[in-house]
Amino acid sequence: MREQRDASPALLDRREAIAELGDALRDLVEQAVTTEVPADQLRQVTADLRRAARPLTTHEREVTRIPSADDLLGGVRMYNPVTGVGSALAPPLRIDLVDGVAVGACTLGPAFEGPPRYAHGGVSAQLLDQLLGYVASARGNAGMTVRLDTRYRAPIPLRTPLHLMARVTAVNGRKTTAHGVIATAAHPDDLLVEATGVFVAPRPEQSWRLFGAAPYWEADNPSVEYD
Repeated sequence: MREQRDASPALLDRREAIAELGDALRDLVEQAVTTEVPADQLRQVTADLRRAARPLTTHEREVTRIPSADDLLGGVRMYNPVTGVGSALAPPLRIDLVDGVAVGACTLGPAFEGPPRYAHGGVSAQLLDQLLGYVASARGNAGMTVRLDTRYRAPIPLRTPLHLMARVTAVNGRKTTAHGVIATAAHPDDLLVEATGVFVAPRPEQSWRLFGAAPYWEADNPSVEYD
């Protein structure tokens, strides 16, 4: 997560608590997809989980409202399904910007399995879509994905640290093109998956139609996170 700008102690504490819950949920998901316990134990755990989750329903946000812990202009998205530390769906992917290049790292567990022992191909595309959009945004050209061309060279192994990289290759008005790759951290030169993405910043009228507001990436802030 990027440096958290002007966050109050209470907000920082809430974000920490969200991240702790996210860690626990990811552990639960991995345990759930690898367990071989009998059916009666599965049903007991199910009942326990439903009871444990009940307090979370007492104060829910509307889907049209941004989470209170998020900061769009600051690049804080706690529940992003790829990078969000509060999301049970995210690996999560960690991204740094190094000399204009987005460098990512994550490890995919059994919850992301497609072919036995390897990640689902759609997960590879999801990771690269996020990374390509991130680097476009970080270079001051945030937009929405309009095309993602993915080439699969070899399957991505599970429970193996991954190394991802992406860079902007062209900018033409509202359209930005970026290219990225996935490899293992142990063998970063042996490419497993690569993709080229095209991202277009919507016009103000499109943003009002889609989101009911002007796009937050129109702000003059190159650190705004892409989603």
